Amino acid sequence: MDPRSARDVLRLVAESFSGFSEISGEVSDPLGWPGYAEKQRELSADHGPRESVLCGHGRIRGGGECVLISFDFRYFGGSLGSRTGDLLVGAFDEAVRRGLPVVSLVASGGSRMQEGMRALLQMQRIAGAAARLRAAALPHITVLRNPVAGGAWASVAGSADVLLAVPEATIGFAGARVRGDIDDIGEEAFTSKGKLALGQVHRLVELADVGAALAELLPLLTPTTAEAPDVPNALGHTDLPATGAEAVRRARAAERPRAETYLNDYFDRRFPLGSADPGMLCGFGSRHGNTFAYAAQTGTANNPAGFRAAARLVRLADRLRLPILTLIDTPGAAHDARAERDGIGPAIAELFTAVADASVPITTLVIGEGGSGGALALTSHTSVWITPDAYFSVIAPESANAILKREPGELGATIDQLKLRPQDLLALGAVHGIAR
Repeated sequence: MDPRSARDVLRLVAESFSGFSEISGEVSDPLGWPGYAEKQRELSADHGPRESVLCGHGRIRGGGECVLISFDFRYFGGSLGSRTGDLLVGAFDEAVRRGLPVVSLVASGGSRMQEGMRALLQMQRIAGAAARLRAAALPHITVLRNPVAGGAWASVAGSADVLLAVPEATIGFAGARVRGDIDDIGEEAFTSKGKLALGQVHRLVELADVGAALAELLPLLTPTTAEAPDVPNALGHTDLPATGAEAVRRARAAERPRAETYLNDYFDRRFPLGSADPGMLCGFGSRHGNTFAYAAQTGTANNPAGFRAAARLVRLADRLRLPILTLIDTPGAAHDARAERDGIGPAIAELFTAVADASVPITTLVIGEGGSGGALALTSHTSVWITPDAYFSVIAPESANAILKREPGELGATIDQLKLRPQDLLALGAVHGIAR
């Protein structure tokens, strides 16, 4: 449990802070819970916390201005009561009025039992305030401290655009005292490390380093241009493959430059977001002073979590008015039993929809294998480029050969018939240019 006061946590991340209007001196006791009003007064005595959150306007150390929300676990376990809801809704609405992002530093046991349904209803109010922030194209970054549970996880923290978490934190909808048997999934599912592996948290950051992480991230969530990202340079061959088979060999070559190499070459600095699928890299970066979002495949068969992470990234970038760069490199979507169970079809459809709905410009570069719908889902509708080391195909060549009931020795002919070389794709109008 985080024993620090809300103000002590703020001092770790902010170089300045000015609190908003304080709550009234009246305690909230809608149920007449025995001893509850007296306990509130006791906790607030001698300059103690007057509620479970402290909200205000501040500047991140080394970064920009934002509205800051800091939970105080010492006050009824950082729980959400009716006055907590008033403060949180006021903070989100003040962020909209000032045109500022929200940073929430959350440590909470959930909704406050002593206020019953009055406490639970705050989740709806908070969701509404967060929706108004999204409608204003302003980001919300949350930092999950220890613990985060119940109403706070399912309203304030879980709805954030970017979720950072301190290592070894306990995070879950149900707290340890009320959840049932967990033998079938393990305790790690309720930890920040487990949430990172599941794709529910984007990065683990020590609390002492949160200020630096926010200073790095916040500027990358501010649009600087409405123009499409320029096309990355090709980092491998500059000559075109003579045959389809050569195009496939190049795309599958172990020594070919991969997504990380392209991203490092393209961006001056970037802030990667973790994913449950290491084959899908998502994040934000700066290039020559302009900020872009990116989603890049790493050459593996992406699973449903990867496609959902990319779809979320595309939707967030579109809402924040950030142009998007996508890099295509996959033999195709995962198609095993687990992928099917986890919804590979709907996950790909979700990404297709996010890209189709996006109003910001998207630039796509095919850097390796462009395998079927798993590659096309991440592809721009208006600006698609390909390197000389890449191909794009309706189906994997081997699968095409099998469907046609051809012998292995006929694979080369099948590949040529698929017209998957960069120059073939340009002639077909499937790509708009070849990167050099």
